[in-house]
Amino acid sequence: MELPRRHILQLAVGAAALPALPRIARADTYPSRPVQMMVAFPAGSAPDIIARLAAQWLSDKLGQNFIIENRPGAGSNIGTEIVVKAAPDGYTIICDVLTNVLNTALYQHLSFDFMRDIAPVSPIANAPYVILVTNSLPVKTVPEFIAYAKANPGKIAMASGGIGTSSHIFGVLFMAMAGIDMLHVPYRTNYMSDLIGGQVQAVINPIPQSMEFVKGGKVRALAVTTKTRLAALPDLPTAAEFVPGYEALGWYGIGAPKNTPTDIVSKLNGALNAALAEPAAKARLADLGVEPMRMTPAQFAQFITDEDKKWGKVIRDAGIKLD
Repeated sequence: MELPRRHILQLAVGAAALPALPRIARADTYPSRPVQMMVAFPAGSAPDIIARLAAQWLSDKLGQNFIIENRPGAGSNIGTEIVVKAAPDGYTIICDVLTNVLNTALYQHLSFDFMRDIAPVSPIANAPYVILVTNSLPVKTVPEFIAYAKANPGKIAMASGGIGTSSHIFGVLFMAMAGIDMLHVPYRTNYMSDLIGGQVQAVINPIPQSMEFVKGGKVRALAVTTKTRLAALPDLPTAAEFVPGYEALGWYGIGAPKNTPTDIVSKLNGALNAALAEPAAKARLADLGVEPMRMTPAQFAQFITDEDKKWGKVIRDAGIKLD
């Protein structure tokens, strides 16, 4: 039977529309397969600890596995570049931190621009730091530490997660404001075992990476880097009590390649914010000495811009450059 031309045209239009249906379905059901969450730092580091919590919360909310991949090196630039070059489909995301912002001022010749190439999705938590020393160092307070450092210039080995990382920049600021000189020892792997063993003597370390060692008596905490004392550690003084004006805070968040669809960004943001509002998540973060941060993607973008302005000035004023 010969079909009328009108029916043929209707069938052709309908057939042409069919390939679009699976794409719409995939967008509506994101995520439909496991999501890779890049951590540009070693396993056991503070970003890794926080990222694994966030990955579990996102898995619970969205019904798919969020798989952590650790790709440390080059002050977080190796792992970050992988995400920058990934498809903007929501299946490769990054646990971004203050270090990513610091790198925009530190590096002049990167193949990417974090501020431009990573879309802000959501913060996870703030990150108070703590000044730690090895137990064999004969100091128990910040004034004693400063006095010892002045009496032994260049002899205290200060660990960090790498040149230009937050632990390094926070240490540089502390040295400048306290008038001391320490030997910077950058690590590409976790340095806590060396701090415990006394191979390095000090570090300004994220609290989530420190709590178990402090509570276990394996290292000594001298002060927190917040403006005021922490509710979780009320007996621990602030560095600012002895070095007026000193304050240094990190943070953890989630980013995605630029041009990731806004509906996917919104879905990730909503799921994480919902998890962070739950008592169990708040309690877990409190155990680590951090507090949840809940923002929209637009608010997180403005927050990151403000951080870039603040710390970029510190880095430029200190004349710190990489490359």
